[in-house]
Amino acid sequence: MKRAVLYVCHGSRIPEACEEAVAFIKRCQEHIEADIQEISFLELASPSIQQGFDICVKKGATHISVVPLLLLTAVHAKKDIPVEIQKCRETYPAIKVNVGRPIGVHDKMAESVIKKIEDAAFIDSSSVAILIGRGSSDPDVKRDLSAIADLVLKGTKLREVKTCYLTAATPSFSETLESVRNTDLNIIFIPYLLFTGMLMKGIETDIRGTENEQIILGDYLGYDSLVEEAFLDRVKDSLWNRGESHAAYHD
Repeated sequence: MKRAVLYVCHGSRIPEACEEAVAFIKRCQEHIEADIQEISFLELASPSIQQGFDICVKKGATHISVVPLLLLTAVHAKKDIPVEIQKCRETYPAIKVNVGRPIGVHDKMAESVIKKIEDAAFIDSSSVAILIGRGSSDPDVKRDLSAIADLVLKGTKLREVKTCYLTAATPSFSETLESVRNTDLNIIFIPYLLFTGMLMKGIETDIRGTENEQIILGDYLGYDSLVEEAFLDRVKDSLWNRGESHAAYHD
């Protein structure tokens, strides 16, 4: 048996975003025991999932764990990646495939958010944090981000931890920002995003536009050591089920 891990990054038109993802995966690879470790992208970059799978097979893999580098469970995890993996299974029916979970709800992700909040501002029982999710029509995205917000609240003295979304879910970021525009409370927005880019630039512009010093923008999650620990847990989980072929995405 020769085990491989095929990491699946989202992909971006912004080269720096792809470079950040690859650098993060390479850090993680140092902590994973597998015969073969390859990196692929779901879209907008190469190699594709099928190309990455091909490379694993050509290197002698008999068992492949496919692990998505995704923050939350949504369409990419439930549909897009499984569709690509099914094509790979049809091409290589003898290969045993195990599909791992997105990071999802994890204590280390809540710790990462708390660190970003503490880095951004002094917090007390009158402070409110608001997590900004990318957004999806999939209700599991709201479920997962709300669960992370609950973990953050339990781990801090914050008055409240809310969520909002940039697209396809409510409440929207723009509506939420408007609702606190004239606040005298300490409001800390934390973008629940892995990489910077146009989304982050838009958030920065909108928050500056409030001209309210009580509204503070913290840093996006990025690929810090806490995110690394959470992701490594998901990779190791996928390797426990060696030899099995399934595509489960449940916490």
